[in-house]
Amino acid sequence: MKVLKKNLADEVTWQYEGIALSRDENAITLEALFNRDDMPFMEIVLKRNDRFVETFYSDRWYSIFEIYDRDDDHFKGWYCNIGKPAIIEDDFVSYVDLALDLWVSADGTQTVLDEDELDELNLDDELKRRVYDGLKELQTFLKTKNPPC
Repeated sequence: MKVLKKNLADEVTWQYEGIALSRDENAITLEALFNRDDMPFMEIVLKRNDRFVETFYSDRWYSIFEIYDRDDDHFKGWYCNIGKPAIIEDDFVSYVDLALDLWVSADGTQTVLDEDELDELNLDDELKRRVYDGLKELQTFLKTKNPPC
C-alpha cells in the first residue's frame, strides 16, 4: 500500500510503501521501514530500516507512528503528525501534513515540534483551531498509553 504525504496545495511531498496490518471503518495501521539514512533525532537515532507501525485516521486530525529499532526491535517512541484526516483507499493512504508534530519518547516525555513551520503556513483561524484541538486530543490520548512490549 502506498502512503502519500501532501502539502496544503494537495501536492505529494513524500511517498513510500507500507504493508497493511489492520483496518477498520475509520483507521488503518500499516508497517513501513524507515527509508532515509541514519539520523539523530531527539534522544534517539532513527536508523534506515527501523520499523514504523503507522496508524492513520479518517476522523482525527493526526496520525501516530510507533518506532522500533531495526537491530533489536526495542520501542523508541511515538512520532505523531498533525494533519487533516487521512483519505484511506484500497491501495493508498494520503494525508495533508500541517507541519506541527508531537514526539513522545519511550518514557512518556512529550515534545511539540515545528511550531515555527506551522506559523509559516498562515492557516486561517478555523484550520489553526483544528490543528491545536488535534494536538490536545493526541497529547491526552498518549498520556494514557504504555509503551508497547
